[in-house]
Amino acid sequence: MSSSITQISPYYPPHLGGMERVVENLAVRLGRDHDVTVLTTTLGADGAPRRSADGRLRVRRHRSWEFAHTPISPGLLLGLLRTPRDTVLHLHSAHALIPEALAILARLRGQRFLLHFHLDVDSSGPLGRLLPYYKKHFFGRVMRAAAGVLVLTDSQADFVATAYRVPRERIHVIPNGVGEEHFRPPRRARAAGEPLRLLYVGRLSPQKNVTRLLDALARCTQPIQLTVIGDGEQRELLTAHAAALGLRDVTFAGSRLGAELRDAYAAADAFVLPSDREGMPLVALEAMASGLPIVATAVPGNIELLSGVAVLTEPDPVALAAGLDSVAADPVLFERLAARSAEVAASYTWSVVVERVKAAYAKALA
Repeated sequence: MSSSITQISPYYPPHLGGMERVVENLAVRLGRDHDVTVLTTTLGADGAPRRSADGRLRVRRHRSWEFAHTPISPGLLLGLLRTPRDTVLHLHSAHALIPEALAILARLRGQRFLLHFHLDVDSSGPLGRLLPYYKKHFFGRVMRAAAGVLVLTDSQADFVATAYRVPRERIHVIPNGVGEEHFRPPRRARAAGEPLRLLYVGRLSPQKNVTRLLDALARCTQPIQLTVIGDGEQRELLTAHAAALGLRDVTFAGSRLGAELRDAYAAADAFVLPSDREGMPLVALEAMASGLPIVATAVPGNIELLSGVAVLTEPDPVALAAGLDSVAADPVLFERLAARSAEVAASYTWSVVVERVKAAYAKALA
């Protein structure tokens, strides 16, 4: 395998999102043994330098703009043209244009690439009706052109093989990981009468459906204090919705990264994930490592990771409220879930995941 690795992602921290943090974790850890370059955009960079280096890791941010939730970055394409021909090209895919451009450039230059499939997105916005056509006639071709496709779960592997006709021998099931710095002992039940300190971490976007969580809290019978960490296009809407519901114990704390985020997990009693769908939620892994009991919706992505670990509920406010009340009211259930979270998280460390990524590189590029 080449000693040079190029990770390509439309977004990168401090832009908030699970995929961005996966890219960062892989880049940092791969950079301990290899020369790693991250090609990304300035979107959501919040003043981060366009060029930075830390040891063998370099980050290159290219000026960009968005149209219909799609990053457009001519400079990133020029950056791809400048990559060494023997570098490992690892594309993190969640948006249009960049995958197609990479596939064309790789073919013209005689390079092979790997595609990391994080989530199959749904249609949204005025151009959403074009998404099925795009997936069938454009993205599917990119998937089949990749030397290897990395997916997060067995169900994603089945989906990619069926929907995009990717040969099974090119599909590698590699879960997300969690850093050792997140691990804490299982949380103990709080004293009787104290409110449950509930934590949500993630984007404030339609897919995450924090509206469902607020509607559930309005139905809960147990005292619960919610802290929402994250930002996104729905922040004002959600703040107004919480006020309209009369929810006084909801705090929108904004974005948190690094030690501040770990402190938020440490300060919480339990974690909630009300999404419509997930790939493999990194925040749930972090909550598990932090020893938190979890309540989540029984939807794709959550089911694969959290079955047998969390209280999984139907994706509606009434069921979610019942799940939250059960954890808040039952200290035996609370501590059993906390212990299970910590136990399962131990098999998802980033050190194990990175070795599996390296093995996928070696097989795909042999």
